Amino acid sequence: MLSGLIALVVYIIVIGLIVWLLLYLIEALPLPAPFGQIARVVVIAIAVLFVIMLLLSLVGEGPALPRLR
Repeated sequence: MLSGLIALVVYIIVIGLIVWLLLYLIEALPLPAPFGQIARVVVIAIAVLFVIMLLLSLVGEGPALPRLR
């Protein structure tokens, strides 16, 4: 159980860093008004889905996480 929680924290940190980088790139690129907002929403929605998938795998109902060694 403890190893599952540690893996969950590691995955959430990695997902957070990737989302932060993508949001930074979206802000740095001069996208027109609706496309920039749509890109932000898509990135955040995908990140939320990944976090939900991770939480479901922690309770045994979602896809299995690879084990950290």
